[in-house]
Amino acid sequence: MGKNYHDDEVVGKAYDSKLMKRLLKYAKPYWHYLAITVILMMIITGLELLRPYLLKVTIDDYLNGYKKPMYEVSISEPIEGTVFNDKKYIRLDKLSEEDINRLSDKPTKMLTKEDNKYYLIDYGETDLSKGVSLSKADYENFIKKDIDGITKIGILFLIAIIIAFFLNYLQVYILNYTSQRIVFNIRQDLYSHIQSLSVAYFDQNPVGRLVTRVTNDTETLNEMYTGVLVNLFKDVFILVGIVIVMLKMNYRLALISFSLIPLILLASIIFRKKIREVYRLGRVQLAKINSTLNENITGMKTIQIFKKEEKISKQFDEINTAYLNTAKRQVNIHAIFRPSIEVIRSLGLAILIYYGSGQVISGYIEFGVLYAFIDYLQKFFQPIMDLTEKYNILQAAMASSERIFMILDEDAQIEDAKDPVPIRNFKGKIEFKNVWFAYEEENWVLKDVNFTINPGEVVAFVGATGAGKSSIINLITRFYDIQKGEILIDGVNIKEYDKFELRKHIGVVLQDVFLFTGTIKDNIRLNNHYVSDEDIERIAKYVNAHHFIEKLPEKYDEPVMERGATLSAGERQLLAFARTLAFNPSILILDEATSSIDTETELLIQDALSKLIEGRTTIAVAHRLSTIQNSDKIIVLKNGVIQEMGNHQELLEKEGVYYDLYKLQYKESFYEA
Repeated sequence: MGKNYHDDEVVGKAYDSKLMKRLLKYAKPYWHYLAITVILMMIITGLELLRPYLLKVTIDDYLNGYKKPMYEVSISEPIEGTVFNDKKYIRLDKLSEEDINRLSDKPTKMLTKEDNKYYLIDYGETDLSKGVSLSKADYENFIKKDIDGITKIGILFLIAIIIAFFLNYLQVYILNYTSQRIVFNIRQDLYSHIQSLSVAYFDQNPVGRLVTRVTNDTETLNEMYTGVLVNLFKDVFILVGIVIVMLKMNYRLALISFSLIPLILLASIIFRKKIREVYRLGRVQLAKINSTLNENITGMKTIQIFKKEEKISKQFDEINTAYLNTAKRQVNIHAIFRPSIEVIRSLGLAILIYYGSGQVISGYIEFGVLYAFIDYLQKFFQPIMDLTEKYNILQAAMASSERIFMILDEDAQIEDAKDPVPIRNFKGKIEFKNVWFAYEEENWVLKDVNFTINPGEVVAFVGATGAGKSSIINLITRFYDIQKGEILIDGVNIKEYDKFELRKHIGVVLQDVFLFTGTIKDNIRLNNHYVSDEDIERIAKYVNAHHFIEKLPEKYDEPVMERGATLSAGERQLLAFARTLAFNPSILILDEATSSIDTETELLIQDALSKLIEGRTTIAVAHRLSTIQNSDKIIVLKNGVIQEMGNHQELLEKEGVYYDLYKLQYKESFYEA
């Protein structure tokens, strides 16, 4: 039996290596795509880290370049420089250490500007009258290389932005494509596995929760693959890259910038703890909402008949309000955490600006270095916030994967024989030998049941509700397996047949006919492409369904609403007969198929039934004894035990349980008349 998921509130650990290993197996076929995205992210990260550095170079080397000291040397000096008044001027920051040592005895000059006038003076001199006045053209000649450098950096900056844009687009596209394929495979495996589970599993697990597993939980995994699995690398690359660049540029400023990291870690730990508690509760309440919605919408007719709308609405309102309050708590925690990180970041910037400005004024560092540090520090905090929030996605993914794999690991299946007996010339002889069956433990529904149904016989089962009639049908189709005894068809234990092949030869018509969304034609064919449109029309005429189908606006292409809501019970029943006949089964099972049909439609159905059962082993379950009087054999059940067996006349002559049931129904009919 399957586990009960009413208590699937258990969220599990924030990270589980075993679960992650299983999730990564689904990603393994797409490892090359994921590898490409990681490589793209490394390049994108490098381009992002390059931009502040380019601005630093622009500020220090070019915008403030005219303030740099220059050696005044002879024009014959074989080093590139600016020629002015038969002298060559070379910036010290452009020279190698060897050249500086060689030219250290030369005069040191600098450019300055005041009141739109330009001067060339001795480095450190403040008296402009001691310098040489320059024309604007001369000044521009001195800074020409700075302007050229700014132009080149501007072009490089633009190229970096464009390349990063296209690489980002490519990376996002590949990552989302890969993620969708992975989640598609998980969803497909999950749905296929759910289809393979026994009916007993669905008896114990709410449909709403199973729908949540296939939809919400798989979508949560999609968020993990796109938001965590690969983007985690990007955040780590950015953090490591910023740390390396900042330490290399100026380790003192770097250490000051990193001084607030303990505060960030503390805030993140507190946030993680609080948000996890709220998130746990939120997932539980969301599952309850889905389950309640499914139950209430499915039973809406009953709710309205008994005028329970207000009560049900109040119950749903309580669940919905609880989820709303939890969502508000989650928003409040986020509303505190993000501003807290912003305050810490602002504090870090303030300390950096205060200390860094003093260093700039004192001449220990250049302004471009301080500017780059401010830019890097702002970038440094974003991955930290991202990593904290990715923790929530990871936790959600672990919770969802735990529930998904719990279903995938569920072994509540009707197992097939390893070497099934092939079905050939299926005749339909059914034998129950000492069959004992219980849905739960030893609460026996059938007790030591024995009977034989020969090929072509029409056998009816009667008895009070709970006698075990429907259980026998479920056992013949192997929706459940028995605990004791044997069930044979054509002398072979049904456990030795392939269950899907077995069910192909058994047609079941239930009292509550389930119709799928689609067309009339689709509901008769049921994906059996061997059944042509001509076959469908012929079959519909044969079972008396053609007359009402022809009256529909689009006839056989008429859309069928969910569960066939626009069709009457009788019309749905006739479609069920047509559907069954389309598959031409050897064994026909009628589970109270005419119990809720009006008299006029029943005449059509009885005529269709007489055609349908011809040449087939037929089992009928009915409360109305008038529908089974012509059966070859009637088996009377009471509390899971066969009380009587025989045809209609034989059982009446015994004056036993069947006789009492017949008298009771005759009396009811008499009073109704």
